[in-house]
Amino acid sequence: MSFTSILLPQQSRAFPGQRWVNILLRTLHLLGMAGIGGGYFYASAGDAWRGFLYLTLASGLSMMLLSIWSNGIWLLQLRGHAILLKIFLLTLMLVWPEQKISLLVVVIIISGLVSHAPGNVRYYSIFYRRRIEQL
Repeated sequence: MSFTSILLPQQSRAFPGQRWVNILLRTLHLLGMAGIGGGYFYASAGDAWRGFLYLTLASGLSMMLLSIWSNGIWLLQLRGHAILLKIFLLTLMLVWPEQKISLLVVVIIISGLVSHAPGNVRYYSIFYRRRIEQL
């Protein structure tokens, strides 16, 4: 078995309960984002927001890894690129805290646009210059 066939299976992989794991991770992710927003927009004292940032990063990375495990084609699609960009921007908040509100706003805008975009946008590949759902 080659690395490509492991990363890009003909049929997407799944395990029993995967949908519920995804729902749990998304819920934790929303909780983290709400905590970050509250901490940033209402200027919480000290680093009260930092735990929420870690929760957001951990749940986002977990969802990303689950998507890649299911089918690595996600890495070639715009929806995957948007997630990688959001993780980068969230991580920047740790090293560039004076821009944390601006970075959070950009993350929220990317989230809203990509998650509610039509499939032709979300599944578009800049590498193949078309919508791809399998190789």
